[in-house]
Amino acid sequence: MKTYKRGDTMAGGYFHSIRLLRFQCQGCVTCVKACPTEAIRVRNGKAELIEARCIDCGECLRRCGYHAIVAETDKLEETEQFKYNIALPPPSLYAQFPPETSAAAIWEGLHRLGFDEIFDVAVASEYISLEIAAYLKNYNGGRKPLISCTCPAVLRLIQVKFPELIKQVVPVLPPTEAAAIYVKNEVMQRTGLKSEEIGVWFIAPCPSKNANIRQSVDVRHTQINGSLSISEIYGKILKIMGGEIQPDKKVTAGSSYGMSWGSYGGELEAAGIENGLAVHGINDVYDVLEQISLNKMRDVDYVECSACSGGCIGGPLTAENKFVAEKNLKLRLSIMRQNEPDDRLATMAQSMICEDFPKSASYVKKLIPRPMMQLDDDILEAMKKFEKMEEVLRSLPGLDCGACGAPSCQCLAEDIVQGKANEIDCIFKLRSSVKRLAHGMLELAKQIPIASEPEEELLEDGESDAST
Repeated sequence: MKTYKRGDTMAGGYFHSIRLLRFQCQGCVTCVKACPTEAIRVRNGKAELIEARCIDCGECLRRCGYHAIVAETDKLEETEQFKYNIALPPPSLYAQFPPETSAAAIWEGLHRLGFDEIFDVAVASEYISLEIAAYLKNYNGGRKPLISCTCPAVLRLIQVKFPELIKQVVPVLPPTEAAAIYVKNEVMQRTGLKSEEIGVWFIAPCPSKNANIRQSVDVRHTQINGSLSISEIYGKILKIMGGEIQPDKKVTAGSSYGMSWGSYGGELEAAGIENGLAVHGINDVYDVLEQISLNKMRDVDYVECSACSGGCIGGPLTAENKFVAEKNLKLRLSIMRQNEPDDRLATMAQSMICEDFPKSASYVKKLIPRPMMQLDDDILEAMKKFEKMEEVLRSLPGLDCGACGAPSCQCLAEDIVQGKANEIDCIFKLRSSVKRLAHGMLELAKQIPIASEPEEELLEDGESDAST
């Protein structure tokens, strides 16, 4: 499988971590119905991706029963091209292990895999939590609720389906990017190494993180060199973990509040937001964003959104069942808090010891809409196609059965006016056409004269043939 580097994009200007394997696809349309942005079609018995619509949420990956959809991430061997490698483990990695497995044992496993330094994403989560709290406190006059910016799949969903909500997204860095910016600069100053000699690797629970590294929607210049899936790293750590951590290896760890970001509600807790809403699972996120778009949640201050059910612990690239992972993380947090101050800010202050930690304003990129449905570049032609699409839609049954290979009748109508599908792709239209054709052939058969010879002549010919 080809490995994609930063800056690579797919045809049409988009990079996607999600890959459809045509030779595995059975054309069952399960992925078509599951996709929240209607980015998949089945044509000629195989699934096809509409790249402008895909948000790399991984919902299709979860649902495909034929393993015809995969998420591309980097391989551990790629760390060998750098002199110094830094691992960015998120809270969801720790949630894969039972709470009695110490963080030090996990760190030692990462070091034995070849990482020279470990910087917990949880540390960056604490800095970002304070930025969110400050932004919310100083926010005046605009529409509420404000929306979390930490999940790349949710940001892409807003770009594609709810661009009117962009102004309500909190303009702060996601913790992963903030961590990468800080630790790379700090290592360069401490070691004298050049930027290109240092590899920063995020251990990812989902494909959207990998896509965001290659084609970021929220940071101007990412300092992350690649992502390694939790499911791959977890198995490798299990085989080699244990023992005391090597004294020459550097680890920067966060508190329980940064660690809580791994599960739903953790962001609200760390930021101290009481009048907030934690929404997880791409379909529920879609529904809530739709409600916000209609201005039906203006009494809520903040909405934490996670595309994965359960939060990052439920990502499709994790190893452990999300319910087990949630239990693991909660117990780990409980153990950590036994040795922490009761006050949230005092606890976070103990791990927030990074000098000159980056402020989001200097690095965050403005979120811009991403057009999903553009019938034509010419506005007049687009209007004609839209009228044609409405006409076609009225002729369709409106059942949204998916048998045509599109997720809904409206999508099929759009595909038809774009020349990517035919009306008879609808099985109801096909059945009606076949019925009319059969009726027409029957009527035609009745009108065609059938020549026949008299019975006597046929008998005489038969006798003549017999006598011969």
